[in-house]
Amino acid sequence: MTALLAGASGLVGRELVRQWQGNGRLHLLVRRPLHDKAPGHSVHVVDFAALPPLPRADEAYCALGTTIKAAGSQAAFRAVDHDAVLAFARAALAAGVRRFGVVSALGAQARSANFYSRVKGETEDALAALGFASLVIARPSLLVGDRAAIGQPLRRGEVLAQAITRPLGGLVPKAWRPIAAERVARALLRAVAEASPGLRVLSSGQMQELGAP
Repeated sequence: MTALLAGASGLVGRELVRQWQGNGRLHLLVRRPLHDKAPGHSVHVVDFAALPPLPRADEAYCALGTTIKAAGSQAAFRAVDHDAVLAFARAALAAGVRRFGVVSALGAQARSANFYSRVKGETEDALAALGFASLVIARPSLLVGDRAAIGQPLRRGEVLAQAITRPLGGLVPKAWRPIAAERVARALLRAVAEASPGLRVLSSGQMQELGAP
Protein backbone atom coordinates (compact mmCIF):
# COMPACT_ATOMS: atom_id res chain seq x y z
CA MET A 1 0.00 0.00 0.00
CA THR A 2 1.60 3.23 -1.18
CA ALA A 3 0.19 6.60 -0.16
CA LEU A 4 0.67 10.31 -0.78
CA LEU A 5 0.29 12.97 1.90
CA ALA A 6 0.22 16.72 1.39
CA GLY A 7 0.59 18.93 4.45
CA ALA A 8 2.69 16.72 6.71
CA SER A 9 3.95 19.60 8.84
CA GLY A 10 0.61 20.65 10.36
CA LEU A 11 -1.26 19.34 13.39
CA VAL A 12 -3.27 16.71 11.54
CA GLY A 13 -0.56 16.03 8.97
CA ARG A 14 1.98 15.11 11.64
CA GLU A 15 -0.52 12.73 13.18
CA LEU A 16 -1.26 11.14 9.82
CA VAL A 17 2.44 10.46 9.39
CA ARG A 18 2.74 9.04 12.91
CA GLN A 19 -0.32 6.81 12.65
CA TRP A 20 -0.11 5.60 9.05
CA GLN A 21 0.45 1.84 9.00
CA GLY A 22 0.58 0.93 5.33
CA ASN A 23 3.10 -1.74 4.39
CA GLY A 24 4.41 0.27 1.43
CA ARG A 25 5.87 3.76 1.22
CA LEU A 26 4.37 7.03 2.35
CA HIS A 27 5.35 9.99 0.15
CA LEU A 28 5.22 13.33 1.97
CA LEU A 29 4.69 16.44 -0.16
CA VAL A 30 5.65 19.61 1.69
CA ARG A 31 6.22 23.27 0.84
CA ARG A 32 9.27 23.53 3.09
CA PRO A 33 11.79 20.97 4.43
CA LEU A 34 10.55 19.11 7.49
CA HIS A 35 12.28 19.60 10.84
CA ASP A 36 11.55 15.94 11.57
CA LYS A 37 13.22 13.69 9.03
CA ALA A 38 10.30 11.23 8.92
CA PRO A 39 12.46 8.08 8.77
CA GLY A 40 11.12 5.40 6.47
CA HIS A 41 9.13 7.86 4.38
CA SER A 42 10.00 9.79 1.22
CA VAL A 43 9.92 13.57 1.56
CA HIS A 44 9.37 15.75 -1.51
CA VAL A 45 9.66 19.54 -1.28
CA VAL A 46 7.35 20.83 -4.00
CA ASP A 47 5.63 23.89 -5.37
CA PHE A 48 1.92 23.09 -5.33
CA ALA A 49 1.38 25.65 -8.08
CA ALA A 50 3.61 23.57 -10.38
CA LEU A 51 3.50 19.98 -9.19
CA PRO A 52 5.62 17.37 -10.98
CA PRO A 53 4.13 13.94 -11.76
CA LEU A 54 3.64 12.14 -8.46
CA PRO A 55 4.70 8.56 -7.59
CA ARG A 56 2.09 5.89 -8.28
CA ALA A 57 -0.06 5.39 -5.21
CA ASP A 58 -3.19 3.67 -3.96
CA GLU A 59 -4.48 6.37 -1.64
CA ALA A 60 -3.82 9.99 -0.75
CA TYR A 61 -4.40 12.33 2.18
CA CYS A 62 -4.56 16.10 2.13
CA ALA A 63 -4.02 18.11 5.31
CA LEU A 64 -3.05 21.35 3.60
CA GLY A 65 -4.42 24.44 5.24
CA THR A 66 -3.66 27.84 6.65
CA THR A 67 -5.53 30.81 8.11
CA ILE A 68 -6.25 34.17 6.56
CA LYS A 69 -4.14 35.78 9.26
CA ALA A 70 -1.16 33.51 8.61
CA ALA A 71 -1.54 33.72 4.83
CA GLY A 72 -1.74 37.50 4.89
CA SER A 73 -4.74 37.97 2.61
CA GLN A 74 -7.87 36.24 1.36
CA ALA A 75 -6.20 35.60 -1.99
CA ALA A 76 -3.18 33.95 -0.34
CA PHE A 77 -5.49 31.86 1.84
CA ARG A 78 -7.44 30.67 -1.19
CA ALA A 79 -4.20 29.78 -2.98
CA VAL A 80 -3.48 27.21 -0.25
CA ASP A 81 -6.87 25.97 0.91
CA HIS A 82 -8.43 25.77 -2.54
CA ASP A 83 -5.86 25.92 -5.34
CA ALA A 84 -3.12 23.82 -3.74
CA VAL A 85 -5.59 21.23 -2.46
CA LEU A 86 -7.11 20.78 -5.91
CA ALA A 87 -3.71 20.72 -7.61
CA PHE A 88 -2.65 17.90 -5.29
CA ALA A 89 -5.91 16.03 -5.80
CA ARG A 90 -5.64 16.19 -9.59
CA ALA A 91 -2.01 15.06 -9.48
CA ALA A 92 -2.95 12.21 -7.12
CA LEU A 93 -5.72 11.10 -9.46
CA ALA A 94 -3.26 11.09 -12.35
CA ALA A 95 -0.92 8.95 -10.20
CA GLY A 96 -3.57 6.24 -9.89
CA VAL A 97 -5.05 7.18 -6.51
CA ARG A 98 -8.59 5.87 -6.03
CA ARG A 99 -9.11 6.68 -2.33
CA PHE A 100 -8.67 10.29 -1.20
CA GLY A 101 -9.07 11.76 2.28
CA VAL A 102 -9.04 15.49 2.99
CA VAL A 103 -9.27 17.69 6.07
CA SER A 104 -11.83 20.44 5.57
CA ALA A 105 -13.64 22.35 8.33
CA LEU A 106 -16.86 22.52 10.29
CA GLY A 107 -19.36 24.74 8.47
CA ALA A 108 -17.88 24.29 4.98
CA GLN A 109 -20.51 25.45 2.52
CA ALA A 110 -20.01 26.83 -0.98
CA ARG A 111 -22.89 29.29 -0.52
CA SER A 112 -21.76 30.54 2.88
CA ALA A 113 -21.54 34.28 3.47
CA ASN A 114 -18.38 33.61 5.47
CA PHE A 115 -15.30 33.69 3.21
CA TYR A 116 -13.43 30.93 5.06
CA SER A 117 -16.41 28.54 5.05
CA ARG A 118 -17.21 29.40 1.44
CA VAL A 119 -13.69 28.57 0.21
CA LYS A 120 -13.76 25.29 2.14
CA GLY A 121 -17.14 24.43 0.63
CA GLU A 122 -16.06 25.30 -2.91
CA THR A 123 -13.00 23.10 -2.44
CA GLU A 124 -15.14 20.19 -1.26
CA ASP A 125 -17.48 20.53 -4.26
CA ALA A 126 -14.55 20.62 -6.68
CA LEU A 127 -13.00 17.52 -5.10
CA ALA A 128 -16.29 15.64 -5.33
CA ALA A 129 -16.42 16.38 -9.06
CA LEU A 130 -13.00 14.87 -9.78
CA GLY A 131 -14.22 11.28 -9.76
CA PHE A 132 -12.30 9.49 -7.01
CA ALA A 133 -13.70 6.02 -6.37
CA SER A 134 -13.79 6.90 -2.66
CA LEU A 135 -13.64 10.42 -1.22
CA VAL A 136 -13.66 11.09 2.53
CA ILE A 137 -14.08 14.67 3.75
CA ALA A 138 -13.32 15.35 7.40
CA ARG A 139 -14.97 18.43 8.91
CA PRO A 140 -13.42 18.97 12.34
CA SER A 141 -14.47 21.70 14.71
CA LEU A 142 -11.71 23.65 16.45
CA LEU A 143 -8.48 21.63 16.22
CA VAL A 144 -6.33 21.28 19.31
CA GLY A 145 -2.87 19.82 19.67
CA ASP A 146 0.74 20.60 20.44
CA ARG A 147 1.30 23.64 18.23
CA ALA A 148 4.62 24.40 19.91
CA ALA A 149 5.98 21.14 18.49
CA ILE A 150 5.34 22.38 14.95
CA GLY A 151 6.56 25.91 15.57
CA GLN A 152 3.13 27.54 15.72
CA PRO A 153 1.89 29.89 18.42
CA LEU A 154 -1.05 28.78 20.50
CA ARG A 155 -4.15 30.27 18.96
CA ARG A 156 -6.28 32.55 21.09
CA GLY A 157 -9.47 30.89 19.88
CA GLU A 158 -8.26 27.48 21.05
CA VAL A 159 -7.49 28.75 24.54
CA LEU A 160 -10.88 30.44 24.79
CA ALA A 161 -12.82 27.47 23.43
CA GLN A 162 -11.15 25.01 25.77
CA ALA A 163 -11.69 27.34 28.74
CA ILE A 164 -15.39 27.50 27.94
CA THR A 165 -16.06 23.87 27.04
CA ARG A 166 -13.87 22.06 29.57
CA PRO A 167 -16.02 22.94 32.63
CA LEU A 168 -19.19 21.97 30.76
CA GLY A 169 -17.89 18.53 29.87
CA GLY A 170 -20.52 16.31 28.29
CA LEU A 171 -23.09 19.11 28.12
CA VAL A 172 -21.44 20.42 24.94
CA PRO A 173 -22.55 18.43 21.85
CA LYS A 174 -19.75 16.35 20.35
CA ALA A 175 -20.15 18.17 17.05
CA TRP A 176 -19.08 21.45 18.66
CA ARG A 177 -16.39 20.35 21.06
CA PRO A 178 -12.74 21.11 20.24
CA ILE A 179 -11.21 17.98 18.76
CA ALA A 180 -7.67 16.64 19.07
CA ALA A 181 -5.69 16.46 15.84
CA GLU A 182 -4.69 12.87 16.62
CA ARG A 183 -8.38 11.88 16.74
CA VAL A 184 -9.09 13.55 13.39
CA ALA A 185 -6.14 11.74 11.81
CA ARG A 186 -7.16 8.38 13.22
CA ALA A 187 -10.76 8.81 12.04
CA LEU A 188 -9.65 9.83 8.55
CA LEU A 189 -7.26 6.89 8.23
CA ARG A 190 -9.93 4.45 9.34
CA ALA A 191 -12.57 5.89 7.02
CA VAL A 192 -10.28 5.82 3.97
CA ALA A 193 -9.20 2.25 4.82
CA GLU A 194 -12.84 1.16 4.66
CA ALA A 195 -12.85 2.36 1.03
CA SER A 196 -16.60 2.91 0.87
CA PRO A 197 -17.47 3.92 -2.70
CA GLY A 198 -18.55 7.49 -3.32
CA LEU A 199 -18.47 10.46 -0.97
CA ARG A 200 -18.38 10.20 2.81
CA VAL A 201 -18.43 13.30 5.03
CA LEU A 202 -17.22 12.90 8.60
CA SER A 203 -18.68 15.38 11.06
CA SER A 204 -16.64 16.44 14.06
CA GLY A 205 -18.97 14.49 16.32
CA GLN A 206 -18.50 11.33 14.26
CA MET A 207 -14.73 11.76 14.40
CA GLN A 208 -14.83 12.04 18.19
CA GLU A 209 -16.07 8.45 18.15
CA LEU A 210 -14.43 6.97 15.04
CA GLY A 211 -11.08 8.45 16.01
CA ALA A 212 -11.11 7.18 19.60
CA PRO A 213 -7.98 5.17 20.56
